[in-house]
Amino acid sequence: MGHLRLVSTPQPVPTPESACVRAFDRELDYIYATLRRLGAAPHEVEDLAQDVFVILHRNWNSVDLNSPLRPYLFGISFRIVCAHRRRRAREIPFANLDGNDDGLGPESALQSKQAVELLLTALEALPLSRRAVVIMHDLDEIPIADIARHLSITRFGAYARLSKGRRELAAAVRRLLRGRTRL
Repeated sequence: MGHLRLVSTPQPVPTPESACVRAFDRELDYIYATLRRLGAAPHEVEDLAQDVFVILHRNWNSVDLNSPLRPYLFGISFRIVCAHRRRRAREIPFANLDGNDDGLGPESALQSKQAVELLLTALEALPLSRRAVVIMHDLDEIPIADIARHLSITRFGAYARLSKGRRELAAAVRRLLRGRTRL
């Protein structure tokens, strides 16, 4: 009578392509959040994230894996949103077809959602060049030197955009809060 024995199956050798997919999966939530903060509409985020993956996959062999991936992904996202805005500006807009989910949850979730909406609305008041620096530095905690390198600007330019962007963001939040108290 024969005996059963386990035959070990060879483990697949990791390929650069699978490493790219794993890295993208790890950072997918970050990419979605970044695209939203840069002004992409909720119904556009998934398509734009797919564009980020295509560019990441195409350039994977030239990506420096010894440095953090998030600033690189932010740069890709920033450029994709800029290109998308240019395309959208050429198109004829029509009514929003996506309905909003207005279901009420716990009070803290509602307050958190309102705070995020306030921030996103205030961020939309900033020009994209300053918005990108504010998001990268203040929300993503990326150092100014990395921001300047990934956005192809000088450090002084990054600091100037950050300073002016913060002032504009604070003014936009104040305007929005004043508008809410009058309602």
